[in-house]
Amino acid sequence: MSTHPVVTPPAMIGLLGGGQLGRYFVIAAKSMGFKVTVVEPDPTSPAGAMADVHIVAPYDDPDALEQLAATCAVVTVEFENAPASALATIADRTLVHPTPAALAICQDRIAEKDFLLDIGAPVGPYVIIRSDADIEAAADFPLPAVLKTARNGYDGKGQMEVWYPSDLAPTWEQLGKVPCVLEQRLQLDRELSMVLARTADGRTSTYAVAQNSHISGILDVSYVPAYMPADSAEGAATLCQYIANELQFVGVMAVEMFVVGNDVYVNEIAPRPHNTGHYTLDVCTTSQFEMQVRAICGLALTETRLLVPGVSMLNLLGDLWEKGEPNWQRVLDNPAVHLHLYGKQEARPGRKMGHMTVATGTAMGATALGRRLRKQLTEE
Repeated sequence: MSTHPVVTPPAMIGLLGGGQLGRYFVIAAKSMGFKVTVVEPDPTSPAGAMADVHIVAPYDDPDALEQLAATCAVVTVEFENAPASALATIADRTLVHPTPAALAICQDRIAEKDFLLDIGAPVGPYVIIRSDADIEAAADFPLPAVLKTARNGYDGKGQMEVWYPSDLAPTWEQLGKVPCVLEQRLQLDRELSMVLARTADGRTSTYAVAQNSHISGILDVSYVPAYMPADSAEGAATLCQYIANELQFVGVMAVEMFVVGNDVYVNEIAPRPHNTGHYTLDVCTTSQFEMQVRAICGLALTETRLLVPGVSMLNLLGDLWEKGEPNWQRVLDNPAVHLHLYGKQEARPGRKMGHMTVATGTAMGATALGRRLRKQLTEE
């Protein structure tokens, strides 16, 4: 019998963050009989619209945090940049999962790289840039490379490519001369990710490895299962579980990986449900969002089995709305497609407005069909 606290309905769960990941978390929690309080400064946020209580305030607002501590049995996060220091102020009065310490590692690339190196996880070549002296010392670093801000980067933001040694100093200046990580640009064979859940008493459950394709740093398509040998998939699961255990992580997390030849490198850790796990909403026995509820509440981690031979998830960005509302009938008329729109008020280029999952006989077949249907959304 676990000595860790177990949270059951109709308890209130607190959530920092109000985007689409939070929206699906709220839906899953309420379906299981929980109540949810969302802290999110945007009054029209996707998660806030679904929550029992929406506190319209900054994530580190003392009154908002006080309300979470007083009313919630457990508090979690919807995105990695929720201030760990703010959560630390309430961790002695209510459960906070993941812990502020684990969150602090995942929201700082330098701390994350140091952690991965310390536990012996494979990472690509990199150097840390904090000063002009570091820029000079990096003169011989193998190029091309990518310079990434240590904090507040996502969907390609906060990172720039460096092709020539003379570009390094001006690129760092362009990024505001904040602490950065300079990573060698690897010749990738595949980009992979794995979503997994872990409870406070160390139980883990993994989903199938996804293979991913990005455009301008934003995920475009993710398909499952990834094209890799079975023993390689088992090795990826072992690596991801090891990272979660060493981090003492509680909740749902994703590990992004690069494959170069026979080598696998950890790119980064996302301490929350992941864009590449959206397919679990439609074609798995348990979605990543229900699993997040279960993990932070100390409940049983149920099956993650894939119910179809192959599935593809395609992001729908704000660019599709450039000429007005897309023609949704063109995807909804196809029985292989599940459409998800997040209820965001304003469509902007590069903004994730929704996604669709396509399930067919194979992952590649689903990807090809999905790309064709997505293109038809804006055709005359």
